[in-house]
Amino acid sequence: MSGRPSGVGNRSMHGQGGGLQRNGGGGTVRRNGTLSRGKTLSRPDRFQTPETMFKKRKENEPATCWVIFSRITTCWALPPFLRMCGMPDKQVQQAWREKFTLCFIIFLISGMVAFFTIGFPTLLCPKSQRQGAHTFARYGNMEFEGVFAINAKIYNFTAAGSTTPNTYPRGFIVDDYAPAQDVSNLFIHARNAPACVGLDSAAARFDNCLAPGGCPANKTATDADLLSTNKIALVPELKPGYDWEQMAMPELTNYMVIDGNVLNLDRYFALHRTPVPNDEVDTVLRYVRDMGFGKGGRDATKMFFRRESLKDSASCLVEKFGAGFIDKATPGCFASDLFIYVSLVVVLGIVMSRFAMAIIFDWFLSARLSRPPSKVKVQSIASAASSGTTIVAGGGGGGSGKVMVSPVSGALVQELHCVLLVTCYSEGESSLRTTIESLAATEYPDNKKLLFIICDGIITGSGNDRSTPEICSSLMELDPAFDSDPTPQSYLAVAAGSKQHNRAKVYAGYFRWKNKRVPTVLVVKCGNEEEHEKPKAGNRGKRDSQLILMNFFSRVTYNDRMTPLDYELFRKIQHLMQVTPDKFEIVLMVDADTKVYPSSLRLLLNCVNNDPLIMGLCGETKIANKRQSWVTAIQVFEYYISHHLGKGFESVFG
Repeated sequence: MSGRPSGVGNRSMHGQGGGLQRNGGGGTVRRNGTLSRGKTLSRPDRFQTPETMFKKRKENEPATCWVIFSRITTCWALPPFLRMCGMPDKQVQQAWREKFTLCFIIFLISGMVAFFTIGFPTLLCPKSQRQGAHTFARYGNMEFEGVFAINAKIYNFTAAGSTTPNTYPRGFIVDDYAPAQDVSNLFIHARNAPACVGLDSAAARFDNCLAPGGCPANKTATDADLLSTNKIALVPELKPGYDWEQMAMPELTNYMVIDGNVLNLDRYFALHRTPVPNDEVDTVLRYVRDMGFGKGGRDATKMFFRRESLKDSASCLVEKFGAGFIDKATPGCFASDLFIYVSLVVVLGIVMSRFAMAIIFDWFLSARLSRPPSKVKVQSIASAASSGTTIVAGGGGGGSGKVMVSPVSGALVQELHCVLLVTCYSEGESSLRTTIESLAATEYPDNKKLLFIICDGIITGSGNDRSTPEICSSLMELDPAFDSDPTPQSYLAVAAGSKQHNRAKVYAGYFRWKNKRVPTVLVVKCGNEEEHEKPKAGNRGKRDSQLILMNFFSRVTYNDRMTPLDYELFRKIQHLMQVTPDKFEIVLMVDADTKVYPSSLRLLLNCVNNDPLIMGLCGETKIANKRQSWVTAIQVFEYYISHHLGKGFESVFG
């Protein structure tokens, strides 16, 4: 988008068919005494049919996989039903099917993301299996002083010891036990365990009250009895916990693990000091105890679950001798946590890489890209550089072109013609004035920028006493060379049916602000004759407003057939700017509620001058009223992510 050379030399060519002569400043060609317009790169002949980007599919051509998939997805929507819904054409029906299929795919992907984020971890690690430091009362941890385990449940003995005399169970001496230690053997427990019915092993028939030490409390440990008699309360949110290192401690020699459950076999081995003959369960228990695995040892899970004859005994042992749990994650919970952590690392990696790239662009690349161009250094014009004087630089072949001297770098900089587009709808005078004044205050010559304001219909916003077009026209100083009430001109709008034909008025004048006088064009979409008395006459949307300008420049650039509105714009822009509209090369688009910095336009021009490959730029948007409400507050985050980070990251790669 760099500026085209303004100086073109005189050239002449002589061919076999006669003399052909071209003047440097124009496109007129003389062939054998006949004047005609010659072909140029920027002015191709009219009605050149461009090659179609997408070729139309033939009727007998087989359907693609995508078309087949879209038909399968929407097989429930039969053609008669679609015709009833206002889609009689087959192509329109197929377009609807493909749109529905895209939405269906997006829904499936969203569902998969939701499943892997919420459902998958819950499936691998149910709430009943999820364990953590907040779940367990660790054996020997002084934070749980006064807390002990009975039948693999945690009870608080603090209230029992605070009374005088204390209400501890008979035989309980608090100094003999570590915090969260199992004290089940003080009570009658698991005498008729359901899981042990029908089993004939010594462990299945074991009664702790018959073992040495007996049952000093001489009662069954139920929650109600413990609370009413001994003031011992159940702590349901905690479980007695052990880790593998503790399982190797000397005082826990008779403890072992089956499927994550810790068993207290002190009384069993005290009763059966020697092996029980012909008892497979007893043999396995002694084998595991005597192996001496040390850290991570005394795990009998494999021994019991690999033998069919011992599987039923595992549940029986847990009911009889359960003392707590290993406070380690289950395989499912481990896999769930691993998946979450990997996903977190991937997401954070992407976010942090985008953040780092955005910082690189902001700190290093943007300053170099937006600095004043310094391609041609001219030492002899240093005095002119300080004042910004326009100088004339010689062009090849005797032509000449005007350039500006940059006051910052002393370099020759070509000043491009710019259009400052403002799209309006129902804004008030305060918002419109703020936006237009900020554009007028940009650090750029007034004769090189054109304010182009488009009002999207005859709209009166809430709280306004005048319509938006009336507010905009009141801000202008209308040019006396044109009528104050221009004739509406027709154009083709982005709409369907009768609304495709629209009309617009074009006002020409100037916007004055302080010592600036900026040429201004105001386009008011007023609607066709049928909607003249209707509300929102002429309203066709913001996209249509932008396309008015884009289509106008497209037709001017490619010498295409223009609409009456285009002719009106051409005539008035040429009068205001003293150049034809094809000289404009830059468009700055803002909404009517946006305020731009004075240096914004200059930075935009610097970027496109420094890098000719740039086709578009996005400014970094900030919220002026970010503390007004929670909606404006969250917009700060939205704009920061999309503009500062997103666009900065993309800009690193061009």
